[in-house]
Amino acid sequence: MISTTRIAFASFIGTAIEFYDFYIYGLAVAMVIGPVFFPDSDPAVQALNAFLTFGIAFVARPFGALLFGHFGDRIGRKATLVASLLVMGISTTLIGVLPSYEMVGWVAPVLLCLLRFGQGIGLGGEWGGAALLAAEYAPEGRRGWFGMFPQLGPPVGFLCAVGSFLLLANTLDDAAFRDWGWRIPFLASAVLVMLGLYVRLKLAETPVFTKALQSTPPAKLPLAALLAGHVRPLLLGALLMVVCYALFYITTVFSLSYGVATLGIPRAQFLLMLCIAVLFMAAATPLAAMAGDRYGRRPVLLVAGSAALLSGFLMEPMLGSGSPVLITAFLSIELFLMGATFAPMGALLPELFPTRVRYTGAGTAYNLGGILGASLAPYIAQKLVSHGGLGWVGGYISVAAAISLLAAWLVHETRDRELA
Repeated sequence: MISTTRIAFASFIGTAIEFYDFYIYGLAVAMVIGPVFFPDSDPAVQALNAFLTFGIAFVARPFGALLFGHFGDRIGRKATLVASLLVMGISTTLIGVLPSYEMVGWVAPVLLCLLRFGQGIGLGGEWGGAALLAAEYAPEGRRGWFGMFPQLGPPVGFLCAVGSFLLLANTLDDAAFRDWGWRIPFLASAVLVMLGLYVRLKLAETPVFTKALQSTPPAKLPLAALLAGHVRPLLLGALLMVVCYALFYITTVFSLSYGVATLGIPRAQFLLMLCIAVLFMAAATPLAAMAGDRYGRRPVLLVAGSAALLSGFLMEPMLGSGSPVLITAFLSIELFLMGATFAPMGALLPELFPTRVRYTGAGTAYNLGGILGASLAPYIAQKLVSHGGLGWVGGYISVAAAISLLAAWLVHETRDRELA
């Protein structure tokens, strides 16, 4: 019998590595991708083009969820999790060796888009499998707590990503960072992926999936089975994720770009402010997970979503103030709320679907939410701030929260639902 500690670590380490890979691109978008891959345009157009490449991965993620979900529901969780980690790691490492636009012209942004699509495919298959690994091994009454461990991957991955860029910002000048320094975090991904593969290759298949195979053959086409009987939970699950994504990517990618380019805050200082804020996200995650086990997933999402809706009104007075203290406080509030809305999803999304379509259903709902809440969030925020100011960007956060609040009202409580 595999220890619950090993299961918790295996579900955490993969998401931490994959989100590290994903976030270093988001940070690079805010700092360097535009000038390196789209140099023949003014800074505003560079930023918009870079944010569009950021969104490509979110379009790819549902396809990754469907691809890996198909095999995860047919042959098992373990092999699929190993494959998703490999796809993500290879794509990220190759971004680190891409030639710039000045070297190969239009081929450079085309290759960047293809590898960004590969990142999305890998991450699309990762989260659903990691959440299922934790939920299907979890002891009775502690599914929310164990479902928290995949949710801790994003803040830890983000801290590692920010930490790597912060170290580079403090050791390299702007010219060296733009020429080659930004590539180092992407190349370092190869080492982290090998660590994740070592951990995951030692896992056994989850007992819930093994038991299901003994009684019922797997669905030939999990997607068809999902669409035939589980469209409502699929759509509600996707809508529940919208506020998580909007909070995170507007608070990090857009705010970093705005703080450095518009407010004139040094890049290293803003990255440090983000590191402080992400600690609040990490703190909210276990608190919300424990509350979900005690009170239910739905009440936690209703409270956190309501607070997120109100928080949109803080953006203009706090982020627009230019005060490092107020900006850090705003970033911390938003990422705390992101952790509070995100943590229950590690248990809730797997609980929405039966075993034979659980990988496909949970992963697809999670990543469809990414298209709605994050794929164009930095791009839209950049447009909104250009035409209406920060208050409009805050309104974007409030609208995203309202969408997820409506879904939370409509979803049924899943805390006591049996997974087998």
